[in-house]
Amino acid sequence: MRLPTRAHTEQPWRVHEFTGDFELEDVWALPTPGGPDDLDRLVRQFTSDDDDEISDVAVRTLFAIRWRLGKLFGWDRRETGVGSRVGSLRDRLPEDLRTGPRGPDLKVVPFSSVYQTDREWTAELANRTVHALLHIGWVQDGDGGYHGQMAALVKPNGAFGKVYMTGIKPIRRTVVYPQLIRSIGRNWPKYR
Repeated sequence: MRLPTRAHTEQPWRVHEFTGDFELEDVWALPTPGGPDDLDRLVRQFTSDDDDEISDVAVRTLFAIRWRLGKLFGWDRRETGVGSRVGSLRDRLPEDLRTGPRGPDLKVVPFSSVYQTDREWTAELANRTVHALLHIGWVQDGDGGYHGQMAALVKPNGAFGKVYMTGIKPIRRTVVYPQLIRSIGRNWPKYR
């Protein structure tokens, strides 16, 4: 379920301290019911080499098209990524986060972990179009339980990046994110 932006902005996330130049693109509730210490479990699911989260034919097809276009037009070359075109978000971290756990990198998509605490985990990706952050928070649900909450923060790269991000937003919101979230819920029990 897509959430209002305040579901992210009103949480005391550490990510707010150093992402003022990023736009909050989307916030989603994840169907991952659990206890207070289950963020590690959710991070393991996200960083697994199991690509079941993108098993839907439409989503696989969209990802395949995107990676082919990226290769054809050079959108994903090393020189457009983190450490080349943009500095890593890790360079902005306060000392306690920089020396704390970084968390694992994703294996199926090219996001690198930035930091992990007991309540949140952030990973980043950069290419010719955008510097993007995936933020996963662990929140109370109001009924004594907890669940994951996913936010996408973006910094489009110039006019081309803004046009690209605007153009793909309807596809992300109507196909990619809903299918991804359904798959996360379906696969959640196997990460116990």
